Amino acid sequence: MSTIKTMARTTDRLDLPDDLTAADSKLVYLFVAVSDGATVDDLQTALDIKKISLFPVLDALSERGLIERVEDEYVAAQAS
Repeated sequence: MSTIKTMARTTDRLDLPDDLTAADSKLVYLFVAVSDGATVDDLQTALDIKKISLFPVLDALSERGLIERVEDEYVAAQAS
């Protein structure tokens, strides 16, 4: 299933973590949170962010426990 189609169907409200301040971090987090998983290529295409810029954002979001890498996709971390 296309990630973009999944995003269009999502109607639930999603709150951003208060400590996300950078625009790229917010965009990547929201995209991953509303998708069933997104590869780096998915993120690059959908958000028009270069891969070289995506990796530090993904690393930071992962370190903060907001997203997780599962095989070749990033998914929202499960709430504890």
